[in-house]
Amino acid sequence: MRKWSLLVSAILLEVTATLSMRAALDHPAWYVLMVAGYLGAFTALGLVLREGMALGVAYGIWGAAGVALTALLARVFFGDALTLVMGAGIALVIAGVLCVELGQNAHRVREGSPS
Repeated sequence: MRKWSLLVSAILLEVTATLSMRAALDHPAWYVLMVAGYLGAFTALGLVLREGMALGVAYGIWGAAGVALTALLARVFFGDALTLVMGAGIALVIAGVLCVELGQNAHRVREGSPS
């Protein structure tokens, strides 16, 4: 359970940092939050890996969730476009990550190793 909490933290920190980067274009003080967010995100991601989550799974979930949340929140906060085609792309990214996770689970079952 700890690794999933850390992964959620890494995702939220990365999304915060990315949105702060966009906000910093108009107000440079946001760069402080951007740097702190990225440092925190990579630290949390490293801790997720230390907890035993597979790299492909952790990075895939981190990346896909980051893309989806950033796109949605950029729409809310900055009025960025979010079209049907973009939504389909986000869905494909999430489906790809799901395939990686399912493949990892199938490998664990085949090898008889614990999750």
